[in-house]
Amino acid sequence: MHISSRAQKIEPFYVMEVAKAASTLAHKVAHTDAPMIFLNIGEPDFTAPPLVQAAAEKAIRDGRTQYTPATGLHSLRERISHWYTQRFGVNVSAERIVVTAGASAALQLACLALIESGDEILMPDPSYPCNRHFVSAAEGRAVLLPTTAAERFQLTPEAVKAAWGARTRGVLLASPSNPTGTSIHPDALRGIHQVVQSHGGITLVDEIYLGLSFDAQFGQTALALDDNIISINSFSKYFNMTGWRLGWMVVPEKLVSVIERLAQNLFICPSTIAQHAALACFEPESLALYEQRRSEFKARRDYFLPQLNAMGLTVPVMPDGAFYAWADCSAACAKLGVKDSWDFAFEVMNKAHVALTPGRDFGTAQAQNFVRFSTASSMEHLQQAVARLRALLM
Repeated sequence: MHISSRAQKIEPFYVMEVAKAASTLAHKVAHTDAPMIFLNIGEPDFTAPPLVQAAAEKAIRDGRTQYTPATGLHSLRERISHWYTQRFGVNVSAERIVVTAGASAALQLACLALIESGDEILMPDPSYPCNRHFVSAAEGRAVLLPTTAAERFQLTPEAVKAAWGARTRGVLLASPSNPTGTSIHPDALRGIHQVVQSHGGITLVDEIYLGLSFDAQFGQTALALDDNIISINSFSKYFNMTGWRLGWMVVPEKLVSVIERLAQNLFICPSTIAQHAALACFEPESLALYEQRRSEFKARRDYFLPQLNAMGLTVPVMPDGAFYAWADCSAACAKLGVKDSWDFAFEVMNKAHVALTPGRDFGTAQAQNFVRFSTASSMEHLQQAVARLRALLM
């Protein structure tokens, strides 16, 4: 059977390959005194709040399970619009909001709508691997630009200006970022967008962790800058609905009909039950619970990162959002006599029964010296992981 060149260009999602190995080992050690601790997957340990679960159950009981418009329930689009006003003080018309089958579907729709074959999209190195694969699936090419800790592992206006070429179509940013948990400074984002606009390009910003910002200077949506920015968001992270597969995108008005046409053909509509459930995310009781959980994620960060630094797993930039720690494991690799973060991750998995994610997925050579820890697990699990890592490394 002939496999398309398009499919062959897509590399494995190594995060999930490591997760499979960790899951296999977890079964073997489940009943020992050191069961597997999972600090590898970026999935909140919290589930959807009670009101959200109840809304899903009611939708099923009431038979509200038919197709919705491809752009999503208008009532949900209005709730999201109101959330932008309430949370960020930004006026985003409900007509510009398209509800999607997860943020992944939103990114796919954006890339298919805007990228021609051979177009180049500038992205930071490191960055979330699936984002560059969405570009590849649209027959574009992701161009990774090296970043430094001093730049918060984000692109700068100068880097974008210098890298812009004849085939460059735009930039795909993430703020806060996976894997670093760092956000773009508002001044840098403004400068990048100005460069992009001067070339008639597109500024696409992945904001799926925006609700989990811990620093007021970074916790603002890119939509505050310009209606021409395309923002991707999700109910997975802040709203704790990962498996519900529901997200949204905000696009310029002239792009809505294009996205709608693509969504009709590719997805028909997002999950109807998930949409009815998501309406309850914006009830005061649910929002209060989400804010409590955001505080818990911050407390986990504040405990865990100093522990990593003390063990020589240096986190060069304090993450200001999300639930990740991007740690340099070079010294730890030397201590354990392993080559790079890939081998280090398996060494820690096998000897300490702690699953983490090596940097291979997230970028080029520099990323091989880093590992990503997820602090989406409980404080108890983080404390246990620290004890095991200390025993291995100190």
